[in-house]
Amino acid sequence: MIEQIPPSALPDWLAAVTGDQLPLLLDVREPAEWQAASVQPAGAELLQMSMHTIPARLGELDPDRPVAVLCHHGVRSQHVAAFLAHHGFERVANVVGGIDAWSVQADPTVPRY
Repeated sequence: MIEQIPPSALPDWLAAVTGDQLPLLLDVREPAEWQAASVQPAGAELLQMSMHTIPARLGELDPDRPVAVLCHHGVRSQHVAAFLAHHGFERVANVVGGIDAWSVQADPTVPRY
């Protein structure tokens, strides 16, 4: 089961991650979307990797590393989170509502588009 984390709860999810590795916030939107709005949460590394590139680039990701997946509204990120879980990633979360909800719940300075 994929954890569903609203942006307002992401800091707590990141803080609860144990181990030596910094959690990953995987932004699966397209480059134009990254330019429109982006985030950098405390306690996580941000990696921007478009959804359609994930299968070919799967080897670049560590299945033992906790990953929270982000998109615009939460649909693409849910698909990617399920894909990662299917491929052996143990701790995967979907950021519910995506960056749009992030703008409303966590940081109103992040532009909505």
